[in-house]
Amino acid sequence: MRVGGAAGWRMPPPAPDQQIRWPATFGKRFIVFVDTEEEFDWGAPFSREGRSVQAIAALPDMHRRFGSRGVYPCYLCDHPVAADARAAEILRTLIADGRSAIGAQLHPWVNPPHDEEISARLSFAGNLPPALEAAKLDVLTRTITEAFGQAPLAFRAGRYGLGPHTLELLASRGFRLDTSVRSHHDYSAQGGPDFSAIGPGAFRCATSKPLIELPLTTVYTGALRAAGRRWQRVADHVPRGPGLLARTRLLSRVPLTPEGVSIGEACAAVRMAARDDLRLLTLSFHSPSLVPGHTPYVRDANDLSRFWTWWKVMFEELDRLGYAPATLAEVLQAAG
Repeated sequence: MRVGGAAGWRMPPPAPDQQIRWPATFGKRFIVFVDTEEEFDWGAPFSREGRSVQAIAALPDMHRRFGSRGVYPCYLCDHPVAADARAAEILRTLIADGRSAIGAQLHPWVNPPHDEEISARLSFAGNLPPALEAAKLDVLTRTITEAFGQAPLAFRAGRYGLGPHTLELLASRGFRLDTSVRSHHDYSAQGGPDFSAIGPGAFRCATSKPLIELPLTTVYTGALRAAGRRWQRVADHVPRGPGLLARTRLLSRVPLTPEGVSIGEACAAVRMAARDDLRLLTLSFHSPSLVPGHTPYVRDANDLSRFWTWWKVMFEELDRLGYAPATLAEVLQAAG
């Protein structure tokens, strides 16, 4: 089959007039997105059969913990979650608080229509033919709308798999915000997109209808951070290069997630973001990490304990630095 061609696609940086300048009344804020998805073996080939969503049962406890700190996430649901009656019911009870939100997340290998051969390359939805990518997006959007009574406004491509057509597809279907970009990351070696030229600031996409891009926040720390993008590209072509730079404290690329990032690194990155006057931070994790054994990041009870400690310390650090939690609705309103 002919594929769409996101592999090797390098997302161009936004023009200065595309950058969002948050109003003074918005202050300094952060938002949490949860990749709300099925459990699957991260080390195995992609499969259409991996649709178990048992870990969704752990969401209410997480929701209570976050809610006690005034944090109301946006749950980015994929097809196995939205199509499962029990999982959808759990999520409906969570968004009944009137502040949390449901968004969409596209995992093409478990999202109908199943007209492609499964492969690692086609696990990036942007590599699909545009018509098939659109069809999968339409099925996902319809399933979420039927399950929750409202169309999703926020979107994330699974595996950060944006392609050259994805943003226009989203805008034309009424989405208001995309958060598929992982700033300062390059997935082209895996067949995916290259976001290395994209920083952590939100911007307006060049689409026919308004669409905001809110990248997952990644911050460079270390002595070489001023030229972080250049040094990161050099390190990526040297065996164990990124690890060497990090161990010598010359350069670390730190995404704001408890998955694979220590709380010390993450807090240092947040402090650097505050110094850079980054007004909106985006934090994220995968819902299966709430139950040991489903992701590489939470393998046992000790890992889960560290996961919860990470969030406790992170919320305290954000509060100390003057970052208040924001809901999806507040972000959309502030962006105008």
